[in-house]
Amino acid sequence: MSEKIKIMVAEDFELLSEDLCDLINAQDDMEVVGVAATGNEIIRLAKENDCDIILMDIEMENIRAGITAAEIILESKPKQKIIFLTAHETENMIFTAMDTGAVDYIVKGGSEEELLYHVRSAYKGKPVMEANIQAKIMHEYSRLRRSERSLLFFINNVSQLTKAERELIHWLLQGKKVNEIAKLRCVEPITVKTQIKGLLRKFGCTRTREIVRMIRELNLDYLF
Repeated sequence: MSEKIKIMVAEDFELLSEDLCDLINAQDDMEVVGVAATGNEIIRLAKENDCDIILMDIEMENIRAGITAAEIILESKPKQKIIFLTAHETENMIFTAMDTGAVDYIVKGGSEEELLYHVRSAYKGKPVMEANIQAKIMHEYSRLRRSERSLLFFINNVSQLTKAERELIHWLLQGKKVNEIAKLRCVEPITVKTQIKGLLRKFGCTRTREIVRMIRELNLDYLF
């Protein structure tokens, strides 16, 4: 008989933890070698014992306990395979969790067969990811690539802005309209419109809201 997949379970909901352990131990090719109900416990177990897979809940003693535990475990054991098994499926939580170096992310509520398939695949070095989770990660990857290109483009153009143009962007970020900006700057609306046209040319945009959106996506409001 081939060696069994050694699994640790980190889950603070006792009934769910017991169900997971029963499911795993019922498989011919798997066994539970450690159970924890907190992030600190799974850190200790992982430090004291080796295992193939850690099924890690995220929210235990606090909302980020599993993420913190994964970071600490992977710092000392970079080859440890961690699968997040959690009820959280917001984009921010998924990106934060996978950034730890975990190999997979499963949202609770799926079938037992699906969970076991994820575990076996990860053990073989070919982790799978739920389609909706994968789509969110790829969307964020694309967004970050676009942001990287936009940041370089933006930085090059910021250096060419005049003092008046910087001030104009400041008021645009405040949601001010042309007439309002004209009054605040004590100039004619036509002057503001001319400066806006210059800004649009520099940033390759057709609407001022595109400039505003770019600045906010890059978190560069503080420059203005």
